[in-house]
This record gives sequence, C-alpha cells and structure tokens, in this order.
Amino acid sequence: MSAIWNQTWDLVLLDLSIPGKNGLELLKEIREQRPKLPVLILSMHPEEQFSTRALRAGASGYLSKSAPSDTLLEAIRQLMRGGKFITSKVAEMLANNLTEDSSQPVHERLSDRELNVLLSIGRGQSVGDIARTLNLSVKTVSTYRARVRVKTGLRNNAEMVQYVIRNNLVEWLPN
Repeated sequence: MSAIWNQTWDLVLLDLSIPGKNGLELLKEIREQRPKLPVLILSMHPEEQFSTRALRAGASGYLSKSAPSDTLLEAIRQLMRGGKFITSKVAEMLANNLTEDSSQPVHERLSDRELNVLLSIGRGQSVGDIARTLNLSVKTVSTYRARVRVKTGLRNNAEMVQYVIRNNLVEWLPN
C-alpha cells in the first residue's frame, strides 16, 4: 500500500477485497490524499453488489473482473482522458436509485461504517473484536450495530449473519 503514497501514478486499479484491508476505506484514503488520482475499481463482486457504494466513495469507475478485456481497456482510456466509467448496467442502477427504488438491498442504505459492522458481525466477530479491529470503542460499535438493526429491520446478530450469507456478502469480507 505504501507504493500508492510514495510514487506518482496516473491511475490506480483497486480491488475491494484486499487481505487485511477494506477496499472502500483505502479508496477514501486515496481520495483524501490524492483527490485527482483516477481510481478504477476492478472487482470480483458483481456490479449490483458494490458499484454504487464504490462510486459514492469516490471511485472514478467500477468494473467486474469478468468483463471482457476490451471493456477494461475502454475504462482505462476513459479515466486517462479525465472522464468516469460505468457500464450500462451501473448507469441503469444509478437511474433507478434516483427514484428511490424500494427493491434496493437494505445494506445499500447503510453508511460505510455501518456496513463494515454488519459484515464483521456476519463473519462472527464479537462487538469487542470489531471495536479492536476498527479502533473504536465498544459503545460506538454497539451504536453502529443498533443503527444497522433499525435501518435493516434485522433483530439480532443471528439475523445479521443470515442476511450477510443470503446476500452473498461473505466473499467481500476482508481478512
């Protein structure tokens, strides 16, 4: 990760699943330190899972690793010209979000920190473990957990674990 800060880059290709690190958190760090540096999220996760969240966090584009190589080249060229890149599928999702589509998964309504807490609970971590990992107090993590319950309607940790598994969010969990 230090290479991002110690060298000059024209473009960053970033995966959301980085061992020991949350890709969205790293994206936010890049945005704070190098706001003009284009960041293309190239992820194994389908666009419908994290593209809108990544774009809101400051990504210049989002592309699934399963996309054809010519689409990747098109995305890189677009970002190098100073533009943004999204697929037609992501554009449709963004347009649907403008009308507050109620079919949107409830985890999309969570803040990044709330999502982090939900995913950590989904991994089976205790509130204390989450607090240590995120460098927060147990009380703060409990507050985030309570917000997750209110926003999602999930009543307890067991339902949160089931939700994470049912929505295929398990693979996205950082180590």
